[in-house]
Amino acid sequence: MDSVLSSESVAAGAPGTGAGGMYVRDSVRQSVKLLIVGHFAVGKTTLVGTLSEIRPLRTEERMTQAGAPVDDLSGVPDKTHTTVAMDFGRLTLSDRLVLYLFGTPGQGRFKRLWEDLSRGALGALVLVDTRRLDQSFEIMDLVERHGLPYAVAVNAFDGAPVFPEAEVREALDLHPATPLVTCDARDRASSARALIALVDHLIATDREAS
Repeated sequence: MDSVLSSESVAAGAPGTGAGGMYVRDSVRQSVKLLIVGHFAVGKTTLVGTLSEIRPLRTEERMTQAGAPVDDLSGVPDKTHTTVAMDFGRLTLSDRLVLYLFGTPGQGRFKRLWEDLSRGALGALVLVDTRRLDQSFEIMDLVERHGLPYAVAVNAFDGAPVFPEAEVREALDLHPATPLVTCDARDRASSARALIALVDHLIATDREAS
């Protein structure tokens, strides 16, 4: 897989690199699917939009009182919309390779849709929030159950507590080989570094398996 995907190609990807900024180049012969996952209101939609070279597809709906019993707004009182299907973005990495990003809904009631989106994915970037680390357990269980290699990115929300890496690893019960990075989903360079951490992990995992 390292001949197809590299951290250098992710770093070089830039908005507008696709043909006309909208359509995939005619020269593209290979595509890679990655998931951006995490619990409710962790920043998945923001990260996909930050990295995508095209206007991302979003399936957000306004939150209503009907969802109040199941959508915990602790720590995110200003959130007014939520993803109900998926986010979709694209990043052209070279003349022959394009990366597709699929942001999954974070609520448990969309589990079946999450499982459908995971088909064909090479791996997942798991976003977490230090204010609500316990809410990440169910998502990480899903990722592991589907056998997807993954990296974890702590989305640095304003005012969120900062913990030593060792404490976050222990809290999430991460395998020593699982990458753990910090990012700001609003910043393209920071988000790209998180994606690069996942790509490097996928390459290493592929080499170990071959």
